[in-house]
Amino acid sequence: MLLAAVAGYWLLRPAQRSQHLARVPHEQPVTAQTSVPEPTQTPPAEPTASATIAPAPSASPSANPTGPRLAIIVDDCGQWLDTERGFIALDIPLTMSVLPSVHYTALIAREASAAGKGVMLHLPMEPLSHIYPGPGEITTAMSDADVIAQTETDIAQVPLAAGVNNHEGSAATADARIMRDVVGVLAKHHLFFIDSRTNAATVGAQSALDAGIPTASRDVFLDNKADVAYSEQQLREAAAIAKRTGSAIAIGHPRPTTLEAVRLLIPELRAEGIQFVLASDLVAQSTPLPEDT
Repeated sequence: MLLAAVAGYWLLRPAQRSQHLARVPHEQPVTAQTSVPEPTQTPPAEPTASATIAPAPSASPSANPTGPRLAIIVDDCGQWLDTERGFIALDIPLTMSVLPSVHYTALIAREASAAGKGVMLHLPMEPLSHIYPGPGEITTAMSDADVIAQTETDIAQVPLAAGVNNHEGSAATADARIMRDVVGVLAKHHLFFIDSRTNAATVGAQSALDAGIPTASRDVFLDNKADVAYSEQQLREAAAIAKRTGSAIAIGHPRPTTLEAVRLLIPELRAEGIQFVLASDLVAQSTPLPEDT
């Protein structure tokens, strides 16, 4: 009887171990709803020439403003979601310029549009340094057919865009052939063009004028330095230009320092009579600058 009991114990033991192992939970597969960490690097400023956030409120109306008009464009969007959502949450009209084929391209364009902000395509173009500006790049080595095809592909990435401005592009925007090809595609899609003026020798805005599409040029970069005080100074300079000429376009990037500077200066600039508008509100009457600022 003793031997039979021992034998029974050893016969049952493997089954018990198997039952125990079967209850160990497996790691859950990653799904589309899984949170993806954001990139942590600082977004590069355009080259100079010479936690879950609550739904954003709709932008205040920008039609028929009575004072000097200032359009703020936030470039390089689609990469730093929290900071970009911070810009969207501001209670002023502004425009988000979204890169093609980056992690949050479609998401940030949808959220900006839903909040009443402007949406543009930030078209990657070859810089004089020839450093790769990102997916969807337009280069001076491309044939006319390749430039047209790539521009079409990039536009398709941001279908909510009402217009386009160049990302980098100090080489490509100075090339009359390249810009003729690009603005030809923009004309087909009824898109405006804003020249970021990363090169004083740019022919971008003039090419757009020659093609008969609405255009304008950047007046001030807000954040060549990632510093709140510097960006405040640049924003005040943009406001001063608007007071002198009637309107101005300032370009910044999704940096926390830039977001803080804009947030801090909104009450001050409003008190001075500055009307914040979308970039699309300024393209019709703007002309290329005679020289870079």
